[in-house]
Amino acid sequence: MSAQRRACRAHDHRVDQQPALVLHAYPWRETSLILEAFTRDYGRLTLVARGAKRPASQFRGLLSPFAPLLMSWSGRGDIKTLTRVEWWGGVAPLRGDALFAGFYLNELLVRLLARGDPHERLFARYLETLGALAHEVPPPEAALRGFELALLRETGHAPAFDQCADGAPVRAEYVYRLDLQRGLVRVQVADDASPVISGRTALALARADFNQPEVLAESKRLLRYLIGYHLNGQPLNTRRILQDLNRL
Repeated sequence: MSAQRRACRAHDHRVDQQPALVLHAYPWRETSLILEAFTRDYGRLTLVARGAKRPASQFRGLLSPFAPLLMSWSGRGDIKTLTRVEWWGGVAPLRGDALFAGFYLNELLVRLLARGDPHERLFARYLETLGALAHEVPPPEAALRGFELALLRETGHAPAFDQCADGAPVRAEYVYRLDLQRGLVRVQVADDASPVISGRTALALARADFNQPEVLAESKRLLRYLIGYHLNGQPLNTRRILQDLNRL
């Protein structure tokens, strides 16, 4: 995004044909919907789709999660008014476990992204991850861990994984725990203060490489620990459902 566009972002009155996806929708009044949308250039936005539940609405059948759209809106307040929606591209439908995983991604974005903060790279990664979940390439576990890591990095919540808190380089043969205030700390004996990971896993996280099973297992615990901390301990609804079903 250009500097001029960033400077004008807070003052925009009307935006046309912005690539976006619906993250969450809930009813508002009798015929309308409130949407949480993830847009390419404007980040997460709250929009009202007036009359969206009416049978003849131009929005009917379009405002579904995981469908790339071109959205137009107007308004200067925190909640914009959706004025037009068009299909944009396509993503293979998510089914079964992939559908649950997609809703998990959406909840992460709603809970961890500040409203109106643009994340163009994360938007592209989100589309990429939806495609990976639909086609299972890479495997869903690896796709999810990669997205969690990308989200934590984009929001400034990920530590350096190739360097310790004291500045020493991470070594594959050592074991580390995460100090939430400082970063990785080498440990001699594991404790219950936070998850521990091998230096090999830490270096794989630095490269965003989730090809090895042990890396997937250790990074899952660590990334979930980080996410939980930045959610202030508030549970994710989708994760609770998936845990009940022994999924994800």
